[in-house]
Amino acid sequence: MSPTASSWILRMAWHDLCFMHWTVDADALARTLPRGVTLQTYGGKAYLGVVPFRMSDVAPRLVPGVPGLSHFPELNLRTYVEAGGESGVWFYSLDAAQPLAVRLARRFFHLPYFDAWMWVSRQQGVTRYASLRTHRGEPPARFAAAYRPIGAPIAAPPGGLEDWLTNRLNLYSADAHGQVYRGRIKHHAWPLRRAEAVIRENTLADALGLTLDSPPHLLHAEELRVYAHWLERVT
Repeated sequence: MSPTASSWILRMAWHDLCFMHWTVDADALARTLPRGVTLQTYGGKAYLGVVPFRMSDVAPRLVPGVPGLSHFPELNLRTYVEAGGESGVWFYSLDAAQPLAVRLARRFFHLPYFDAWMWVSRQQGVTRYASLRTHRGEPPARFAAAYRPIGAPIAAPPGGLEDWLTNRLNLYSADAHGQVYRGRIKHHAWPLRRAEAVIRENTLADALGLTLDSPPHLLHAEELRVYAHWLERVT
């Protein structure tokens, strides 16, 4: 996708991304969302996702990437919502190994980014990923897994589960006063494949009172370029 000349302000590339999704109790999850944000379900089921990946070329528009600042791992805990009549993603946590990125995202995007020690390696198509949250004053969280894509690329037809889980071009956040914001992103269709994973540790949902210990639904994407817009208020 060629970004338009409109309002995108930030570019990035996402690498070796694995969508790991669990079905969870919809009522319990809905109670964690702020006023004005409504949980969405698929086939009557609510989904909570853990998404490990690597970031590169993270930089504002017209600014070159900076070694040491523009490349880092990130780990998300997310669900799927609607606000202001549009569907999108609600993030419960975004762990990252770049302290400046954490502070900028918290300040300007109202997103719950947290400092973390993270280690990522990819060898022979297998990504090994470990994360330990170190953010002062925030609940601890640990994650350790190995994953890889399997099989040929798959289609994600509109209306199917894979499309519903991944084709989300809005993110939502809220400030300390409860004002909800929408951030729009642009990218090509996800280059999805099935995946397999061994998850050694995963306590990301503990703060929500949820345990993710059943086999997850897995999808993998090798690389995707993304363009992010500035936040807008949701009324």
